[in-house]
Amino acid sequence: MSPRRSVRAAAAALGWLALSLCAALASGCVYGRSAPDESKVALSLRELRDRDAPSLALSDALEALVAEGRDGASDREFTYWVISQRPMPKTAEDAFARAAAAGRVAQLKGLNAPDLIRELEHYARLSRSFDDAFREGAAQRMLGTLYVYAPAYMVQHGDSETGIELLEELAERYPGNAENRLHLAEAYAELGDPDPARPHLCFADAHRGALRTDDVKLLDHLLRDNDVTCPEAPAP
Repeated sequence: MSPRRSVRAAAAALGWLALSLCAALASGCVYGRSAPDESKVALSLRELRDRDAPSLALSDALEALVAEGRDGASDREFTYWVISQRPMPKTAEDAFARAAAAGRVAQLKGLNAPDLIRELEHYARLSRSFDDAFREGAAQRMLGTLYVYAPAYMVQHGDSETGIELLEELAERYPGNAENRLHLAEAYAELGDPDPARPHLCFADAHRGALRTDDVKLLDHLLRDNDVTCPEAPAP
């Protein structure tokens, strides 16, 4: 592993690194022991909580803020807090929301929160076990990206090779999904193998209208950093 790769993996890991070692997930160990200050939480999130909206709706609302760069730490902690207080997920949707919320808080904590990484991994795997086709493999994409970025000691069921395999499988299963293919390209580039990333980057470039705002920024970053020039898309 190159020094650049090791630094990025340790310092970034997609930010998905958690707070402190704790007991097994079955014991209900979660980040935070009290509700966060709601004065800094987005109104949209508080309204969803007050309506007892499904966990996925709350997670999606947070993701909408994240995609536009309008979220804050309190939004992430609030969303995680609300979802984590609910009963054990029984559906792919609820398990995915729990995993996503844990991941967003883990991004705040850097190298100090392995419990949240394990929680993310656990609930993403649970979501996949309930329905691996949910949102065209959203939980599998989450796991694949996690395994590529997270240091091996942080996760229990995969490594960077596993991550690539999961993402490649998704690209084959859903070839028209630009988000899946973008994150496969990101994984190749992160592991220092940009050549196989090119066709996936160009597919995502041709379908950038299907991507979130933050994924468009990621796409542009990857195209630039890997010196990829894609054919112009045909005029509509």
